[in-house]
Amino acid sequence: MQVTQAFRFALDPTPAQERALASHAGAARFAWNWGLVACQDRYAAERMWYSGAELHKLWNAVKKTEPALAWWGENSKCVYQEAFRDLDRALREFVKSRKGARKGRRLGFPKFKRRGRCRDSFRFSTGVMRCAGRTVTLPRLGTIATHEPTRKLTRRLENGTARILSATISRTAQRWHVSFTVEVDRAVPARHARPRSAVGVDLGVKTLLTAMDDHGTVIEVAGPKALSAGLRKLRRLGKAHSRKQRGSANRAKAAARLARHHARVADLRAEVLHKATSALAARFETVVVEDLNVTGMLANRRLARAVADQGFYATRRMLEYKTRWNGGRLMVAGRWYPSSKTCSGCGSRKPSLSLAERTFRCDGCGLVLDRDVNAARNLLNLAASGAERINACGGDVRPGSAGRSPVKQEPGTAPAGQTGTAAAQAAAA
Repeated sequence: MQVTQAFRFALDPTPAQERALASHAGAARFAWNWGLVACQDRYAAERMWYSGAELHKLWNAVKKTEPALAWWGENSKCVYQEAFRDLDRALREFVKSRKGARKGRRLGFPKFKRRGRCRDSFRFSTGVMRCAGRTVTLPRLGTIATHEPTRKLTRRLENGTARILSATISRTAQRWHVSFTVEVDRAVPARHARPRSAVGVDLGVKTLLTAMDDHGTVIEVAGPKALSAGLRKLRRLGKAHSRKQRGSANRAKAAARLARHHARVADLRAEVLHKATSALAARFETVVVEDLNVTGMLANRRLARAVADQGFYATRRMLEYKTRWNGGRLMVAGRWYPSSKTCSGCGSRKPSLSLAERTFRCDGCGLVLDRDVNAARNLLNLAASGAERINACGGDVRPGSAGRSPVKQEPGTAPAGQTGTAAAQAAAA
């Protein structure tokens, strides 16, 4: 199986190399702003803007004749070309968003980039790009030491099972990173190591995830809550930064300390998410999760910080590709599937269930169960039904009354001449 995968390594550049990295990032920022001005001028005159290829052609014609651009040769030509491509992509996505052809929040018109107010980043798409041991080699920058071994990518390059497509260099909290976009020949097993194994995963705020497998075993992974744990220090660093004089060296140092703390919080969260999702994808062939409306949950000012601290979308995104790499599959329950309100014993549904009620009590059969465990069991029951469409409106998404298996409404989910139905509810433990 051929997949496009990213390999990210932290860099340890020398002072001279760090200045060269900052110079390339500044050149990419200048190219973006230069192209945006050119697009705005053309749009004002002709009601259309330049494409990425047209901007690159215009830049090649101007850079050699304009005395103010005599410095352009100090950096790689790829930096300018990739900046124009990024601008072209941003303009096209802006048009799609305005027309309603793009999912997600409505995008605004691309803005100018300012040093210190945007992320330092640039990309190479051609030239010598390789890694070996604890070093990486990049165009115009030469060989740069890395903070960690690169053997995971080096072995694939030596075996001929990987090909580097591009290299993106960025700075996060005073630390430079290189991210190689690689085309990898990945050996995906034809069958999962544990065929017919399934697990239902319920994401929560108090616990990162609560899962139940097909043997009735409950798996709980406590979230790191890195932001909550470091909130006191975050406030202290934020106050120290706000009290420094604008433009001073002390303010820059305080901003660096604040950025390092934010980066540490993000790294702690990502580490726990990667470990938890890797374990689930390796142990179970079918993983069932919910399609959560994270944007709507963040609108609740009482829960927004706790929801953002857990990383719900990142969990689902990791499970998508990790289950595929292990020969399994990820099933996504419908957004309106009432996993927490439905009794996993008899199938009856509560009309309402407040967030304060941490124990599910069924009025029909008398089942008393932790609400997260009950939701995980309901999601596990969907594994046998195959209801994996995000916006499906079949029986599994809106179950009928207790004791009856509702008919699925989504076409193509049952054999010819038969009616697809949901699997029977599991007996209460």
